[in-house]
Amino acid sequence: MPTPDAVCILVPTYNEAETIADVVSDYRDEGFANVLVIDGNSTDGTRELAEDAGAHVVVQSGSGKGQAVREAIEDHVTAEYVLMLDGDGTYEATDATKMLDPLTQGYDHVIGDRFADMRPGAMTRLNKVGNRIINRAFAFIHGQDFRDILSGYRAFTRESFLDMTLTSDGFGIETEMAVECAKRGIKTTVVPTTYYPRPDGSDTNLDPIRDGGIIFLELYRRAKTNNPLFYFGSVGFASTATGVGLALYVAYEWVVRSVSHEVIAVVSMAGILFGVQLLMFGVLSDLILSLHREQMKRIEELE
Repeated sequence: MPTPDAVCILVPTYNEAETIADVVSDYRDEGFANVLVIDGNSTDGTRELAEDAGAHVVVQSGSGKGQAVREAIEDHVTAEYVLMLDGDGTYEATDATKMLDPLTQGYDHVIGDRFADMRPGAMTRLNKVGNRIINRAFAFIHGQDFRDILSGYRAFTRESFLDMTLTSDGFGIETEMAVECAKRGIKTTVVPTTYYPRPDGSDTNLDPIRDGGIIFLELYRRAKTNNPLFYFGSVGFASTATGVGLALYVAYEWVVRSVSHEVIAVVSMAGILFGVQLLMFGVLSDLILSLHREQMKRIEELE
């Protein structure tokens, strides 16, 4: 494991007064003196409690978890390694060692798998189903199975984080990080961690419907540069299938009822042409991406 003075414990918070003092104290008890809490203008005393527990507290200039994490690492973190976690008391401080160990073994990014030891009540059934769907969609689209891409428990090198292109301001930051790891070939591993229910009186800032939709859109949007065949091909297939369906309907109406649908026939043809063009574009984009990756690999080998 990296020495504790080479690690920054990063805790983005917003109204976590019920838990933040215990979270900070737990990690300081594990030997980590450098605890940075970046707060999104909490109104419940979170900042004061974190400071009293021994954390260095910074108020973020913007809003949202993603913006907080980017600002913290770019402007306030100087340590070589970062252990990022939520301030809601759901993660186990004693798991810090196994989260950080892979960083000294050649890995640049570590994801804590909450499903490995999820305690009863830690996640609603709806959230469990949503997480499973998102993880499977990620594995299908991006070709990597990180098991729990929405986990907020992450360990990584500061250098690898700065190499990522991250734009999400909200809870999509974890999804973006996972996509960037797959896209850029950042050496990533997954370790089992314990995940606890939020303590009584601690309310979640996550809206499963709203934030789940944002995450799905982020997965699809990011596929444009990492899996263009899926990105363009999925829309192309849907357009082609719709056009074919309309064409069959027009043909049926003409043969059986002798009724012509000229407008629908035109729409059908347009859908098929548009879909086929997108499919072809997806194939060409995928070929270009494969050639680009091959060239980049050769350049890295020469260096």
